[in-house]
Amino acid sequence: MRLGLTSIAGEKRPVAQVDGGLAALRAPAGATLLDLIVGGEAPSIDSAAAALADAPLGAPLRPTKIVAIGLNYLDHIREAKLEAPKRPLVFTKFTTSVIGDGEEIVIDRELSARVDWEVELAVVIGRRMSRVSTQAALEHVFGYTVANDVSARDLQFSDGQWVRAKSLDTFCPLGPVIVTADEIPDPQRLALRTRVNGETVQDSSTSEMLFGVAELLSFCSNSFVLEPGDVVLTGTPWGCGEFMSPPRSLHGGDVVEVEVEGIGTLRNPVVELG
Repeated sequence: MRLGLTSIAGEKRPVAQVDGGLAALRAPAGATLLDLIVGGEAPSIDSAAAALADAPLGAPLRPTKIVAIGLNYLDHIREAKLEAPKRPLVFTKFTTSVIGDGEEIVIDRELSARVDWEVELAVVIGRRMSRVSTQAALEHVFGYTVANDVSARDLQFSDGQWVRAKSLDTFCPLGPVIVTADEIPDPQRLALRTRVNGETVQDSSTSEMLFGVAELLSFCSNSFVLEPGDVVLTGTPWGCGEFMSPPRSLHGGDVVEVEVEGIGTLRNPVVELG
């Protein structure tokens, strides 16, 4: 299923994309898609609900936590001229950075002059994970979505750690839908692309991952619990603006589109403050 979250008459409604339209899911009044994931109920369409008018989808969920992985694509490691990590490089993004499809990425020029794009496959956890083996890890996945790990490179390099640079408000576009795991049997065979103002700047595949999705989930679960509703960002491939010659950054008026095969395209305009 292709699941999302929309707003109807001011009320958030979990929905499924069906035949190009939206259908309401069975859910208690006021429940979000995150509530359904945490509750462990298999999503199902509410056949008794009235047909829904087409409506824009917001971020499908605000995760319970966001776990992110750095330097996890071999082609990105090569372009950055860095040594491949011996184990997954883990950091976090604050959940307050999440926005949805169509919402604005806001760059505060008093904070950063070098803001970059990063297309990523995002994994949504469906079952609690603690010390889970690589072989069993994918059994705990609810589904997959698209993320843009927007990064303030000047802050990332000057701070000596990455959390602030990657957690500025609006720096985690997510969506537009979550595709349930049964529709993506092999997460290591998906194309990823980024376009800035229509120009393709990233074009790769999840087959380039240094550590695959199952290995990442197992590694994380052996360090800390992953809970239903957590999201794991799995890294970005080559084509980041910071490593181009000359380097490129996002500016007000730009439009960024990040796409993962089989899931969809997340499109966000860029605006500037200051």
